Amino acid sequence: MALATTPQVTATLNLSSPNLLNDSMALSVTNKLYKAGTATSIDQTTGIARKSFASVTDENLFAAADYEDSKAHKIYIKNTSSNTSDFITLSISQGATSTNSEIGVLYGGDFAFIPWSGENDIDISTNATIVVEYLLFHEG
Repeated sequence: MALATTPQVTATLNLSSPNLLNDSMALSVTNKLYKAGTATSIDQTTGIARKSFASVTDENLFAAADYEDSKAHKIYIKNTSSNTSDFITLSISQGATSTNSEIGVLYGGDFAFIPWSGENDIDISTNATIVVEYLLFHEG
């Protein structure tokens, strides 16, 4: 009988440009997704999901209370709009103060793949009705 193994999750990012700053560029980075401080694969995911948000301010996407703190969680989020003026603002809550700090803005077609400690909520705001695609790799 074969032993069950945890599948290895790997993320790859390829960036290329034929003429960035008058030179061509080709960058490729691959990384295995491990649990914090180990060589053990991250083994949990929320699964990929899509949700429509209609001009919202600071709506919760990932609640810190649902995940363990100080872990090597990874978030993928994409603005699926084809309109480049439609944007999603990503922010992280600052706990008891109820204030948010902006992480960045994703315009139509943009995506982000970011680490998350699980200690603060991840919220989004939108300027239009936008379908957001998202996924979380996390430690159990």
